[in-house]
Amino acid sequence: MGNCIICGKPVDGLVCTSHEEDVLFEFDGTSPSQLTPERYYRGTVDGYADFGVFVDIGDHVTGLLHRSELDRRLESLDWDEGDTVYVQVLDVRDNGNVDLGWSIRQREREFRGKLVDSPDGESLPEEADDESEDKAESAADSTDSSRDQSQRQSDTDSSEPADDQPVANGGDKTAGATQQYADAESEVETESESEPEPADGVDANADVDADAQADPGTETEPALNRTTVDTLLEQVGSIVRLEGEITSVRQTSGPTVFELRDETGTVECAAFEEAGVRAYPDVEVEDLVALEGEVEKRHGDLQVETETLEILDGDERETVETRLADAIEQEARPDSVDLLADHDAVESVHDEIVEAATTVRRAVMEARPIVIRHSATADGYVAGAAIERAVLPLIREKHTRDDAEYHYFERRPLDGRVYDMDAATGDVTSMLQARDRHGEQLPLVVLVDAGATVESEDGYDLLELYGADRLVIDDSRADAEVADAVSVAVSPSLADADVSDVTSSALAANVAAHVNDDVRADLTHLPAVSYWEDAPGVYTEIATDAGYDETAVSERREAVALEAHYQSYSDKRELVIDLLFDDSGDLAGHVSEQFRDKLETELETARQNLVTRSAGDLSVAVLDTDAFTHRFDFPPTELLLDALFRRERDEGTFVTVGLDDDELHVRATDPVDVRALGDSIDEAVPDAGTRVVGGRDGHVEFLTGERDAVLEAALETLA
Repeated sequence: MGNCIICGKPVDGLVCTSHEEDVLFEFDGTSPSQLTPERYYRGTVDGYADFGVFVDIGDHVTGLLHRSELDRRLESLDWDEGDTVYVQVLDVRDNGNVDLGWSIRQREREFRGKLVDSPDGESLPEEADDESEDKAESAADSTDSSRDQSQRQSDTDSSEPADDQPVANGGDKTAGATQQYADAESEVETESESEPEPADGVDANADVDADAQADPGTETEPALNRTTVDTLLEQVGSIVRLEGEITSVRQTSGPTVFELRDETGTVECAAFEEAGVRAYPDVEVEDLVALEGEVEKRHGDLQVETETLEILDGDERETVETRLADAIEQEARPDSVDLLADHDAVESVHDEIVEAATTVRRAVMEARPIVIRHSATADGYVAGAAIERAVLPLIREKHTRDDAEYHYFERRPLDGRVYDMDAATGDVTSMLQARDRHGEQLPLVVLVDAGATVESEDGYDLLELYGADRLVIDDSRADAEVADAVSVAVSPSLADADVSDVTSSALAANVAAHVNDDVRADLTHLPAVSYWEDAPGVYTEIATDAGYDETAVSERREAVALEAHYQSYSDKRELVIDLLFDDSGDLAGHVSEQFRDKLETELETARQNLVTRSAGDLSVAVLDTDAFTHRFDFPPTELLLDALFRRERDEGTFVTVGLDDDELHVRATDPVDVRALGDSIDEAVPDAGTRVVGGRDGHVEFLTGERDAVLEAALETLA
């Protein structure tokens, strides 16, 4: 029985089940069968194949990281043969093949602990080193028994085997890595003994800060002049002083890593107490601090090796707080407001677009993660991709970490257009785990093409309880209550504007253009892509000017609609980028052809099974979607009904009703208030358990047993 190295919980071994994924393992075995699936291991790139990357795990085992497991395209990996990488062992097959998974953590310090995985079980790196050193010393002694005691003591202290003897268990590859933190601690102690410690933790050789004041009667050392994060690249190897806010704290198996934000950017600062021990335990997220240390480059990233870290208070805190607030306020608000095109519905929310862009930019400046939640439709994916296109370059600009965009931005499709408790609970769980494991701040949650109706209030309330900001961009006929539940609501219906010719993508692309003006040219075709018909001429014109004719626009719309259906819970970042922005190989044309083939097949079946009903003067086409569609296959019910309605309607008033096992969807020439329809059905069939999902533009849900009665009540209401 031992204790978990992460949380201290008593366990059989050294890590509990809940924290096993937070630990990095060094493999000290000789057979694939000795690996433990689901654990993360250090490896070395052995070579590439068309289907993936071969990675050596330890000295005797090689696994395959298949390209399907990557979160990016294989050719975009910047790994070279011999590079150290970090992977997850997914499975060890009966034939000895090892299946590897991608790890977003590609630096040792991003793990919270480190253990050696050997055939005898896991052990601490120090214990493995001791065993290796003992074996090496024994081997050296057996070949040179005449060495005197003092020489043997010197060899033991240096932890180096005799030059002419092999090192047990591959110790020559691992001893240096596992001793780095002990060496660092020894180096700190040596410096402490050889140099007098500056008073109050400041550098005695630094330039004098004109604003520094010594306490009366106290002899102090001159302070370093303050440096800003954006100048650190020019100061590698120098001792600097930074002042700012701590935005995350992460404990690794070695140093504690603080992320510090000033008015120009963020940088990671490593502070070492001893291996795996929290340095500066009083310093927490959102503290304002002064930090001094040496600027270094680690694996291509800038990092400051912390020498002193002090929490500011009083006038010093107020000065830094004001400096940060002023800088964010100035930088967060767009310099100018210029909509992509002259469109009345978008113009009606001009001020809200500016506020939304400011809110997103502020989150980037404050080093807060941004989570985009959008519907799994063509409009939702295009709108979400527009925001993504604008935000990612800003994150790369503000953070010194190469992988910052994967930590500070996430796009998660929704099942439907309601931000319900299920979605909110998932988001809260993720953000609390990120806060507890990695010290991240709470995110800004942005709802796109979703979340504009009262059915989302419960989800927003849960976010508010934890202090997470909310933002909505949606073309639906929104409910006024939502405006009070979120920070900003970009919804033309709240401004009493006509929403019949606006899409969420048109709104989101305008927000994105003001988040980052540098990508404005990349966004101009996106509004046109989101219209299935009757796109405003201003959008088709700017799309054409950008090089996207009618065919190119429709192919991208259809291709995104098809891909949105499959793996609908996944952001499919690289695929969506290829379809919308970087399609040089006719990818959109190929996928859109599949879209048309699949849609036409289902439409033909649906048209043959339409039942025409009369409702007063109305002709109502009723489709039993439960009986005459392939549920869970493409196209989804709502997309099929939209296409069917466009094909079947004529110049007069026409209504299509899709009837699932427990859902009723309406498409009409004149917009139907589905909420009012639901109220009428509930009044006529009180035992049907009727409820409306998605507000006035949503659908009606009911109990299966009252299906026929619900349809009759709906037809009577529509008449």
